[in-house]
Amino acid sequence: MRGSLIIVGFFVLGIVCGVMHWLPDLNAWGNVSFWTLCALLFCVGVTVGNNTALLKSFRQLDPRLMLLPLMTIVGTLSATAIAAMALPGRSLTDCLAVGSGFGYYSLSSILITQYSGPELGTVALLANIIREVITLLGAPLMVKFFGPLAPISSGGATTMDTTLPIITRCSGQDFVIVSLFHGFLVDFSVPFLVTFFSTV
Repeated sequence: MRGSLIIVGFFVLGIVCGVMHWLPDLNAWGNVSFWTLCALLFCVGVTVGNNTALLKSFRQLDPRLMLLPLMTIVGTLSATAIAAMALPGRSLTDCLAVGSGFGYYSLSSILITQYSGPELGTVALLANIIREVITLLGAPLMVKFFGPLAPISSGGATTMDTTLPIITRCSGQDFVIVSLFHGFLVDFSVPFLVTFFSTV
């Protein structure tokens, strides 16, 4: 929860700095968002590459639980498509691009800003932060009413990092590997799906 509040705080600080013109125009420096995104993806790659134990632990998973990331992706995109019907100002592909962030607000908002502009990028940032906060706050109720896999699916791409502690506490230690595997695959799908829906 604290991490999400820090992210929101920096976002608000950035808006204030932009409105007050306290910083130079970053757009004048070239494509800053693109290079920031490249640095972010490099760091994610280094993190995954250094953690060989994580990749080995995935082999111990029940094959049926390996379908959970796919179900999360299909479920999220289906719900996003239904929600798009209530948003006449936005196209279906815009809404699907936002939904394809799966909680990975830093990456998805940068990509969407690049392809569709800052307004939709801001929507993506807020939507994905809200998804994470809902998982952090609602995990105990999700487990109670829908079972131990519910907060994992709700967490989307965040289940291998920020929402992992609350999932471990509420769903149990038995679901740590499932949560890591789920987060890894959903996380990996974000740049491909967001780019696809942003450019269709």
